[in-house]
Amino acid sequence: AVAGIPTETNNHAVELVLAGLEMQKYMEERTQQLEEGEDIWRVRLGIHTGDLVAGIVGKVKFAYDVWGDSVNLAARMESTGEVGRVHISEITYELVKDFFECEKKAELVYAKNIGEVQTYFVLRIKPEYSEDEAGFVPNERFAQLKQEKFGS
Repeated sequence: AVAGIPTETNNHAVELVLAGLEMQKYMEERTQQLEEGEDIWRVRLGIHTGDLVAGIVGKVKFAYDVWGDSVNLAARMESTGEVGRVHISEITYELVKDFFECEKKAELVYAKNIGEVQTYFVLRIKPEYSEDEAGFVPNERFAQLKQEKFGS
């Protein structure tokens, strides 16, 4: 998933982390509803913020695609993350740290063409900005902070 295209937004990192938490919550709830013997689908999510290239590829069957170092780093966040957790780069962390409780990952992540990168796991929405105890539903204060910081 990509946020902020085709129209760039100021709050894309916050919105994407919210979406990531919502996906993880859904998968956790769905797993609890499974009958014995049903396949479990586990999800790792990686998020990075940065420039990318986007366009149409193909001559007969068209597809919209994105690529570049930012896409590669987001994929690296996913592949080095943990099942059931949202894994973000330090750049994304700096954009969302006022909204979410995060945990610094002890070891650095190596990304080709980029080098070593500090990363974080998103634990939840900060309690003062969350409507639920688990920290998955933003409250009115969350919306107000988002308005103050990003104007949207």
